[in-house]
Amino acid sequence: MTTEKMIRVLAGSMILISVSLAHFVSPKWLLLTCFVGVNLIQSSFTGFCPAGIVLKRFGIGTGSCCDEPRTRR
Repeated sequence: MTTEKMIRVLAGSMILISVSLAHFVSPKWLLLTCFVGVNLIQSSFTGFCPAGIVLKRFGIGTGSCCDEPRTRR
């Protein structure tokens, strides 16, 4: 599985877990959903993806979704 797909799985899982915890435990868990969303938006603009860096250090996934920051044209 590519690193990009792993990041999508991770982000989706974190959102589902956060919504479940917000429903059953405390609405404050929705802050995790906001954090994931903001991180996805900033990574689309800057190319910097902390999740991709962590996954690569653990040797999970293949591909180069987060190797170089994207340049604007």
